[in-house]
Amino acid sequence: MGNQYPKRGDLSRDASSRGGESEDSSGVSRREFLKISGASAAAPLLAGSLLAGSLAGESLVSESLVCGSTILAAGEVVPVYGPGPLPMEFSINGKEYKANLEPRVTLLDALRDQFDLTGAKRVCDRGECGACTVLVDNRTVYACSLLAIEAQGRQILTVESLMQRSALHPIQQAFVDHDASQCGFCTPGFVVACKAVLDKNPKPTVDDIRRGLSGNFCRCGTYHGIQQAMAQLALTQKT
Repeated sequence: MGNQYPKRGDLSRDASSRGGESEDSSGVSRREFLKISGASAAAPLLAGSLLAGSLAGESLVSESLVCGSTILAAGEVVPVYGPGPLPMEFSINGKEYKANLEPRVTLLDALRDQFDLTGAKRVCDRGECGACTVLVDNRTVYACSLLAIEAQGRQILTVESLMQRSALHPIQQAFVDHDASQCGFCTPGFVVACKAVLDKNPKPTVDDIRRGLSGNFCRCGTYHGIQQAMAQLALTQKT
């Protein structure tokens, strides 16, 4: 699709780790490997290098694996977060929010369960359907696939930011005008994705619209209505 949806780093597991403490050729015990996997959830960019180094037979972890709140990995000391809650701060829809969250909590869970911003929906919960689409630094993101801890210091916009008091946003009104929703469960994600398309190109072509919305899935099949709504917006948008 046109918009790239950042996803959480791959989390590695050792399927045979239920046994003893034997070491493989890398010199890393199974217990240590599990600790590395747990730490990589909070530092996803390290997960690939740790796993690659282990497969290459390199010893990436020192004898003293965890040093307080840091871990020695790939020759560098990196912070380890959790497993308990940590104080976090977010900028959402122009307002500041604070909460104590575990590092494993996704942005979607934080929005819905902590801040009562329920516009983004949990449907597939695996970064495929787009019902949880939000904007992070003006880029469309699957909120179910981004850790809340990674969203700190970024500008987050949800569908709740579009309405001005009781007045519908033009995108929302266009959805009403063209019957672009049925059950409505995917609609908030589509509305946010439409905003991203129009922010980037106020006069999108049909191909631009299809490409920009290709990361969102409607189980009711209202794609024609959504395209008609976008066509209306393309005619009325000011460049």
